[in-house]
Amino acid sequence: MPLAKLNGIDLNYDVTGAGPLVVLVMGTGSPGRVWRTHQVPALVKSGFRVATFDNRGIAPSSECAGGMMLDDLVADTAALVEHLGGGPARVVGTSMGARVTQELALARPDLVSHAVMMATFGKATTFRAQMSKGEKDLHDAGIELPASYRAAMTAMQNFSPKTLADDSAIGDWLAVLEYSSGRKTAGMRAQIGLEMRSGTDRLAAYRSIRAKSLVIGFADDRMIPVQQCRDVAAAIPGARYVEIADTGHFGYLERPDAVNAALVEFLAS
Repeated sequence: MPLAKLNGIDLNYDVTGAGPLVVLVMGTGSPGRVWRTHQVPALVKSGFRVATFDNRGIAPSSECAGGMMLDDLVADTAALVEHLGGGPARVVGTSMGARVTQELALARPDLVSHAVMMATFGKATTFRAQMSKGEKDLHDAGIELPASYRAAMTAMQNFSPKTLADDSAIGDWLAVLEYSSGRKTAGMRAQIGLEMRSGTDRLAAYRSIRAKSLVIGFADDRMIPVQQCRDVAAAIPGARYVEIADTGHFGYLERPDAVNAALVEFLAS
């Protein structure tokens, strides 16, 4: 993957396929390569040029351990779009990446033709603020949870009851999560600090977004309940809303065929 100096940092990115540009923006703590499991092949097959990248905070992109703001990630994504030939591009984000996407569509309408926000919100809540604080406190205390326990907690937080009840499916996911789970880096700690303070409301601002917009909610998402996704869709003029059943916060991994079908249909419009 190329490493480019963009927006004052090193940004690790990859481009696959040919056609209109789609930029995929990942969520907190995860590398861009996660998209390559399901979304990149489906989009390339459908005739798109697809860019994935590691957000600042995720090595080998600059970790920026001293801290960052959401605006920094928005500017990074804008710089990548410009580096790859400029907009307008189709931009897709999940969780933190969805917030980057909606703020990019607002700040740089020239760079975004289509915006897809999965598992997103526009108004911070007490629960989200507490989750963020807890993750930061855990990191700062130097506590490293056993991989087996962290895998179980990650699965419980991010998968639907249907998947959790499927012994074969959840067994495979637990093995993957236990193998990949590790202590959070300083860069990941900086990403966690991006959570908005409880009560912060961006919904009114999103009424100015003019990109074609799709909001996808995951019906069993414990981390970002679907009502928060619906609120974002209601705020953006003309936005479509799709809710996918039997999915938790990792819906793009849990039911990739349904997610990919929604993405391809919308991005081809």
